[in-house]
This record gives sequence, C-alpha cells and structure tokens, in this order.
Amino acid sequence: MTGDPGGKSAPAVPPAVWDTYGPADLSAVPVFSGGFINFGYWASVDLTNPLSEGDRIRSEQDLYRQVLDAVAPGGGRAVEVGCGLGVGCALALEEYRPEAVTGVDIHPQQLERARGANAALLAAGPDRLRFVLGAAEGLPLGDGEFDCLYSVEAAQHFPDLSAFAREAARVLRPGGRVAVASFFTVDGAPGHAGRLAGLLDSFASGLDIARPVSRLTGALTDSGLVDVRARSIGAQVWPGWDRWLSRLWEPGTWPRNFLAAWEQRILDYYLVTATRP
Repeated sequence: MTGDPGGKSAPAVPPAVWDTYGPADLSAVPVFSGGFINFGYWASVDLTNPLSEGDRIRSEQDLYRQVLDAVAPGGGRAVEVGCGLGVGCALALEEYRPEAVTGVDIHPQQLERARGANAALLAAGPDRLRFVLGAAEGLPLGDGEFDCLYSVEAAQHFPDLSAFAREAARVLRPGGRVAVASFFTVDGAPGHAGRLAGLLDSFASGLDIARPVSRLTGALTDSGLVDVRARSIGAQVWPGWDRWLSRLWEPGTWPRNFLAAWEQRILDYYLVTATRP
C-alpha cells in the first residue's frame, strides 16, 4: 500500500467528536488542565492529600511519559495520532529529543488551537514540529516515514481499529514501535456496550465506542505487527481520576461512573504496544 500524503481529502468527523472537540472545546473544561485531555496516570501523586492543579497536570504528563517510554522516540521521527492541542508533542520534543514530531488530528479546530499553543516551538524549529489534518484510519503520511507512532486517549473514538492498525504498520519503518493508551472493555465482559451506555453518557452519545481491548491487539497482529501486548494500567488511572472528579462532581453523577465501570470489570485502561518487524 502506497501512501499519498498530498492526496488525502479532509476526513469526515463524527458529530459527537466534532461537537466535543470543536465548539465545546473539551480542553477548556475545568477537569482538564494544562492543555492535556486525558484522565492521567496518578502513580506519583499522593491521593490521600488534597489534589492541586499541579498534581493534575503531572498526572496528564505522566500518562504521556508512560506511552513515550514504551516507544523510545529519542533520535527518531515520531507521530502522535489524535494530538489534540499538541502539548504532548511538545513534551515529547522537550523530554525525549526525537528528530521531529508530527501531530495528526481529525478536527481542524483542534489543530488551529495546537498551532497557537505551540507557536514558539513551531517558530523556533519548523522542521522539528508540524501539525496535519487527518484521520487515524487514513493517515496523510508517507510509507515508512516514522520510527514510532503513539496515541494517548484517542483510540476510544476511532471508528475502525483495523484500518488504524493497517495505517500504523504502513507509516512505520521496519523496527518501528507503536504505543496506544486508551480505555477499552474488559475481554469477556457480558453486554459491555449496553452496560456502559447505561453508566456513562460519553458511551450513550457515541463519543466513546465500547470495544474489547482484544479488538485492537488482534487488529495490530493482523496488520503484520509483532510483539503485540496489552497491559492494564487501570489501577494507576481510575482511582486518581475519580478523586480529581470528586472536586466538581457528586457521587452518582455519570462522570463518577468510570470508577464504577472499572470496579465492575466492564471497563479498563490499557497500554497497548507493538513493533513492525
């Protein structure tokens, strides 16, 4: 399959994704801080103490660090799929020192915000950071262009995980690494889609898609990638996320049900990795 970076048309954006990341601007919601849009990895935060905004931002940065540690982008070319405001791209550049980072997002308003948020980095090193419009299922990137591909809390929106996996395999060079952090249903959880829709508005609206993590690992394997692994990191995500939500949301409100879904073994958070042979 040959990539055609210049020939991709603008991707269609699902309505729930368009509203949430466009006019609603999820990055401006108080539970998200510092421009990141993820639930956080809270292992380094003392959850017995009152949480600060600094704790929250550190949790979001630490989730990126978990993912970036898995792909080791230093010295190579990296691409983030679902880059949002691009603050994760900036963290990768500053802490991991890859040759260059490309941020891909399906939402044009997100990319406009990303270019604004990272204006200084873009001006200082135009060859080191770029943002491009594209869908996970049809990346506007060349074959074998990247040493690593990563995605942080975006795959729950991807409508076609098999197409994403094929594109990941296509744009990676031999030996390139993939790391995806997101939430999926637990393999074997009965009636997972209906149960999650009853608990969580984001699944009921279609913003998040209920699929078992084996759907992604199987797709990566089918695309020709090897050493495919899924590791649960839910214990480091859900309790801290719920503790942070408790500042704004009462028990029994739908955002607090993420923890309940994890405790009921319906939903979990995973770090999925693979390698192109």
